Amino acid sequence: MRITIAKTAGFCMGVRRAVDMVLDAANRSEVPIFTYGPLIHNPQVLQMLETRRIFRMDTIPEKGEGIVLIRAHGVPPEDEDSLKKAGFTVINATCPRVVRVQVIINRYAENGYATIIIGDKNHPEVTGLLGYARGNGHAVTAMDQLQALPVFENAVVVAQTTQNTAFYEEIKAWCAANRPHYKLFDTICGSTERRQQEVRQLAETHDAVIVVGGRQSGNTQRLAQVAAETHTRAIHIEDVSEIDFTALAETRSIAITAGASTPNWIITDTCARVARHLQHQRPLAGVLARTQDFLLNTNILLALGAGSLTYACSVLQKLSHTLVHAAIAMLYVLSMQILNNIFAITSDTYNRPDRAAFYKKHRTSMAGLALFSGAAGLYLASKTGVISFFILLVMSLLGLAYNLKIIPTGFCKKRIRRIKDIPGSKTILITMAWGIVTSILPSVDNNSSLAWMAVAFVFSSGLVFARTAFFDILAIQGDRIAGRETLPILLGEKKSFFLIRYILLSIIGLLGGACLAGLSFFSAFVLALIPVFMLLLMSSFEEKRQKSGVQVEFLIESTFLLTGILAALI
Repeated sequence: MRITIAKTAGFCMGVRRAVDMVLDAANRSEVPIFTYGPLIHNPQVLQMLETRRIFRMDTIPEKGEGIVLIRAHGVPPEDEDSLKKAGFTVINATCPRVVRVQVIINRYAENGYATIIIGDKNHPEVTGLLGYARGNGHAVTAMDQLQALPVFENAVVVAQTTQNTAFYEEIKAWCAANRPHYKLFDTICGSTERRQQEVRQLAETHDAVIVVGGRQSGNTQRLAQVAAETHTRAIHIEDVSEIDFTALAETRSIAITAGASTPNWIITDTCARVARHLQHQRPLAGVLARTQDFLLNTNILLALGAGSLTYACSVLQKLSHTLVHAAIAMLYVLSMQILNNIFAITSDTYNRPDRAAFYKKHRTSMAGLALFSGAAGLYLASKTGVISFFILLVMSLLGLAYNLKIIPTGFCKKRIRRIKDIPGSKTILITMAWGIVTSILPSVDNNSSLAWMAVAFVFSSGLVFARTAFFDILAIQGDRIAGRETLPILLGEKKSFFLIRYILLSIIGLLGGACLAGLSFFSAFVLALIPVFMLLLMSSFEEKRQKSGVQVEFLIESTFLLTGILAALI
């Protein structure tokens, strides 16, 4: 069974911008927050906003207070003016692509041009666009409706930004032949064109296409329409529970795409549950998938990776007594990561729904495992030396305090009550903790040279930074919903990917320099393959994004295991 996720699936730029703006407003302000009409056409997102106390306003009161966000579709200009007059602080989250169409209509309407919009007059985007036509706007959804319009002396023709590209080409051809004096503009969003083009290609190479998104979403409806036009089985769903899996029993390849208003967590959940259902046809694949999920959800794979990385750092420094430090790192990371997952259920509900469900079900047993692992790690550290024990104890206490409110309400004006509330703290602290436990503790107990320790620390912490920042990029939506300001939220996705590449390339350069300096030629050369592999893996995902987040997570976490295997072969 082959499952492919469309590269273009999920939030478009305009929707992501609108959702980010309303969540940022909620995270930074105490005043009431509303959206004028539904922010986007997706029921799960609207439900999520209500849990954040962001409510929908359908009519404009005479007086009001708080923040009102204008949705991505835009509104008529008179509505925005009325909101301001009522006393609201207005944040305009209209998609820039829609703003461009508004500007075109307004400019020509001022000069007496009629406006013809190829789109559904009841769609909120078209409703907003008609507000700029100065009473001389016309929305059409079919060729016969266009032909029935009077011949205007001057007219401008635009398309709803999510319109079917093939249909608009027909409109343009007819206008060129029959209304050559009309001014036509290509206003279909580039994202819409790319989605429709990709879904055609996927439909031609897969047995079925599942389109995920709200039933009221125009662009999602058109994706399903485009897929159906290829005569491939096309299924439009709002939720994975709507799929008839018996109808897909004989299907060998499935493509999953999603509308521009469909969040990542819905796509991820759909992919995971489709794979889970279809794996029943292949028992061995089902066993492997369940094993993968268990290793990831319990963090056992991550803990084994920490032990492997510690062993690699010890080999790089030519240290003895490496296994006990590998065990300490495994137990420490297992303990801290489990505790972090327990406290991160809110964000995981939107990032990794399966992991959130796992921790809700097994919270008590996993908490017990975390405490046992932490205590066992401290015990082993006490056997290696007082300094190691003290360092690990301080790190463990800081890890326990990470999610606890240690600053009283009212003491600080900003919403910083816990260590985790410090912007970007998650990535930095995880990187430092791993660097210390995997390279410095073994070095302290074995009196390694400062140069060896520095190389090992940069190697280890650099890999961990790349891994953590990469996963934070995948979790941007859920972390923003939970109010967590991770490094990718602060820097943006593109800058974060650039920083990851820079860090990995720096590690490769450092190990290359160690080879030339004769510090550890063979081991440094072999271990340089790890950041190279990680760089290729992340770059591939950034370009294609056709693997599920779970698959990518398993590959990245397995990279640390590979580090230990290579070190053992040196």
